[in-house]
Amino acid sequence: MSDSGYPIEVLDPTPRPHEVHVIYPPRRRYWPHLLLFVATVFTTLVVGARLQYNFSLGLPQFHSDADLFPLSWALQHPRNLVLGIPFSVTLLGILLAHEMGHFFYAQRNHVYATLPFFLPAPTLIGTMGAFIRIRSPIRTRAALFDIGIAGPIAGFVAAAPTLLLALMASRPAASQPTDSGLVLGFPLIFQLAWKLLHPHGALQLAQLSLSPVAIAAWVGMFATSLNLLPGGQLDGGHIVYALSPRSHKLVSRLTVLALVPLGVFSWAGWLFWAALLLVSLMRHPPVPEYPPLDRKRKLLGWFALLMFVLTMLPAPFSQIDPKNGVQRAGLWQMLH
Repeated sequence: MSDSGYPIEVLDPTPRPHEVHVIYPPRRRYWPHLLLFVATVFTTLVVGARLQYNFSLGLPQFHSDADLFPLSWALQHPRNLVLGIPFSVTLLGILLAHEMGHFFYAQRNHVYATLPFFLPAPTLIGTMGAFIRIRSPIRTRAALFDIGIAGPIAGFVAAAPTLLLALMASRPAASQPTDSGLVLGFPLIFQLAWKLLHPHGALQLAQLSLSPVAIAAWVGMFATSLNLLPGGQLDGGHIVYALSPRSHKLVSRLTVLALVPLGVFSWAGWLFWAALLLVSLMRHPPVPEYPPLDRKRKLLGWFALLMFVLTMLPAPFSQIDPKNGVQRAGLWQMLH
């Protein structure tokens, strides 16, 4: 201690080596990405071909049970696969825009991320989406925010003009669904777009036969809302953590509590997302709290909330009951 009472730093003259840790990113393997992408192209072509076939006949998008599993139909009529190109290109383009938004901002912030993994599915919409994996630490809240919000913004921007153009190409359905028991709901952005295109029209969205491209835009908007769920390690969870690290766990738990009744009474799929959030909210990768976010990013956080409100749909799918008409697809309705 010095006479003034303040500590004096004593420098050690003995030179000591400093340990330097160098992290090399793993070598990229392209074949898993390519294989999954090709498989997803095929499954979206199959679904898109069936959707275009129904649309050309003026039928609803899911007219019968065969529309939910069109693989055998496509294999019997392989030439019809070309009909699925508009749907496949539109949907994969929206999903790719979303994932590359994450990827480019990860690169910009010197965070190692994989290329997108696409997930094929032989039913309903032809894919279970896509994702990238972060393989290195995210060192600032700003970087976490940018990477988290870039995907939803890119996907939303890609889907919005597509939605307007595709609704213009849609037309009234010649008949209603018969035995498939599946009807799409419409988020707020669809309703606003329809009002913009037809401010005085008597035709309702539920009476439309959506073009395959419109359905691809619907899927893109639905995927945006799922990713923006404010919890866990979803995009919305990353945004919440970047805005307020100490609020992340509480917001995640509140989101789970909100999804459970939605899963019981509106759409059973929300129970899966509640379980996913419940698992992932246990631990978020640590990110330094300082420096905090700037004002511009905080304003973008409000835009993320706006996108969520515009695209969120409590009941994305409903069921057709021959006796009772349209019914919600919640767990309660399934058990009764």
